[in-house]
This record gives sequence, structure tokens and C-alpha cells, in this order.
Amino acid sequence: MGFELKILGANSAIPTTTRNTTSQLISINQSHYLIDCGEGTQIQMRKYRVKMQRIKAIFISHLHGDHFFGLIGLLNTMHLLGRQNELLIFCPPGLKEIINLQLKVADSKLNYKINFQELEFNDGKSHIYSDNIADVYTIPLDHRIPCNGFLFVEKPKNRRIKKELIDKLKIPVEQLPKIKEGVDFHREDGRVFQNEEITLPPRKSYSYAFCSDTRYNDRIVPLIENTDLLYHEATFTEAFRERAQQTYHSTARDAATIAEKAKVSKLLIGHYSARYKNFDQHLEEAREVFGNTELALDGHTFSSSDL
Repeated sequence: MGFELKILGANSAIPTTTRNTTSQLISINQSHYLIDCGEGTQIQMRKYRVKMQRIKAIFISHLHGDHFFGLIGLLNTMHLLGRQNELLIFCPPGLKEIINLQLKVADSKLNYKINFQELEFNDGKSHIYSDNIADVYTIPLDHRIPCNGFLFVEKPKNRRIKKELIDKLKIPVEQLPKIKEGVDFHREDGRVFQNEEITLPPRKSYSYAFCSDTRYNDRIVPLIENTDLLYHEATFTEAFRERAQQTYHSTARDAATIAEKAKVSKLLIGHYSARYKNFDQHLEEAREVFGNTELALDGHTFSSSDL
């Protein structure tokens, strides 16, 4: 239960022998959402014991290959493993055509429905998805081709009934859901127990912002302000700042500056250039600006207990 982020890949452009390209799995109260799907994502899921059939929706930021080349393989594997539930894919225009062409050429038909939701690229934050667990918004990024980030906002949780009072007050099971929603308990003998007496406050709800790929752009600051966890690309160190600008990417210091301005609780940096063997310099440069920074590395998990 609670919030958990699993890094399936955090490299940019190409995978290496130890690092995969971009993909992340968000789990909120056992609901699974996948962000981006670089090549080999399904192998990473096997490696890190991710239950791929539980994924409700996939969010693709943009159509550079290191963010979606793994999608057709994942979709086919879901089919071969017997998926029946509809899958939502939020994506840029063009991805539906790509996937359907791959299936057509291979004379393949999936035994589950894919519901493609094509995204727009707006200047502000746009609401794109909602279920009983979370709301999801797009965040406009500044990349060489149209690119969206994503903001996940967990919905407010219900109050928690004090377990010892359920038996003591003989609260009927059918009344528990209403009490969790804030209703007072009216017992058959006429006694009324105020909701605050028999419940605890709701647990905290969390928010997560995913920002990759993008040049430094502080226009996103008000859109992600006070987010609990921010992932911001940090493809380069300061030694390659000019290269970052040319390729519409950010440095670790850029990412940390956004985190500092947005007053987020924790920053994760990733989308590393394959030229780097380790990321000590990334971390050092980011922490000079924003102390609560961590590296996004393949297989690492960040949960609500870390925030």
C-alpha cells in the first residue's frame, strides 16, 4: 500500500550493459502506471519482478526512440501472457499509427483492447486522466520535438477507523465505508459517536512530477510547486552545458535549480548520457543547489517512507 516509484531505466539515447533507457513504474495503493517504455523495458520488469499485467495505463512523453521503442514488445508479451483487460495509452499523435502498423505487418491481433488517448502539447498544465486513486496532468517541456512531462496527484485518502473500537462499539461491517468517509456512527441504542472520536486522520497523499526530456525552463515551476517527489532529467554535467543547450537537455545543476525554485521535497535526477561511467559529478553539482537530491538508477525504488 502507499506510493512507490520503481526506476526501470534512466539512461538517455542508448542502453548500456548496465543501464536501460527511460522507463518508470508508479504504484499507488497497488494501482500500476507506466511512464515511458524504452527498449528492453519488459526485460527490466522481469528482472525487478514487476507484475506487468497490473498496469492500468501507460504514459508516453514523446516519440524519441529511447522513450517508446520497448512498447510493442511489452504489448505483445501482455498478449501472450493472456491479458484481457483494456489498456490505456496516453501518447503523442503518431504512436497509435506506429503500433498498429507493427501489428499489421506481423499479422498479429492482441486479445485485449488498447485505448489510445492522443495528447496535446499546451503551454499550461492539462488534466488527462482520473481514476479512484489519482489524477494525472501533462506538464509542458522544452525539447527538440513536442514533449510532455506528467504530474501524478494522489487523491485524498479516507479517514482510518480505530481498529480497537470496531469490536468494542460493535460497528456493523456495512457501516465501515461510510465512517471512513466521515459519517458519524449511530448505534441502535441511540448513542451517537462523532466521527473524530472513532477515526484517525487520513494518511498523507503524495504527488510526483516526471520531467524528461527538456532544456532548463522555469515556466514549469508553478506547475510542480510543492511536489513531494520530482524526477528531472540531468543528461549532462556542467562541463557539457553547451551540449545540453544544443540538444535541448538539462544539466544536473539545471534540474536542482528547478527543484529549489519549486520547493519540492525530494529530487531524482536521471536520463544520463551514455558517455558517463558514474554519476558522482552529477550528484555533487545538483546537491550544491538542492541538497535532497538522489540518483535515479536502474532497479532503485523510492517510496512514501523516503519522502
